[in-house]
Amino acid sequence: MKDSSGEMILYGAWAVAFAATLGSLYFSEIRGFAPCILCWYQRIAIYPLVFIIGAGILKGDKKVYHYVLPLSVIGLGISVFHNLLYWRIIPEALAPCVAGVSCTTRFIQYFGFVTIPFLSFSAFALITILMIIYRKMYANQ
Repeated sequence: MKDSSGEMILYGAWAVAFAATLGSLYFSEIRGFAPCILCWYQRIAIYPLVFIIGAGILKGDKKVYHYVLPLSVIGLGISVFHNLLYWRIIPEALAPCVAGVSCTTRFIQYFGFVTIPFLSFSAFALITILMIIYRKMYANQ
């Protein structure tokens, strides 16, 4: 039972990373939304996760969380900062977006709160939570 649950967790984390990658490409390449600097940093953290988690699944690596958690936690931290800027909890003067697209530009807003930075936060939070659960399952193996 433990192995099938662990597999489902990895497949779930992979699906989230894959969907986040496709979503970011959809917003920039199809909808034409230029990513800000913080969006680029988050992409740098999410894109490799598709391949790292995929390789962990294919190789049956029970320690894949060693490679996933650093990127997902870094991405989560950047997305938290981005959301705090976006909702003006942190002043825009602290934003690294000094040229090009502002880090607080609102491209989409569904249901009054679902924005591109929120989608990124959700993806990183879910991947991080899944990897923490997976780590607890296989830490002693």
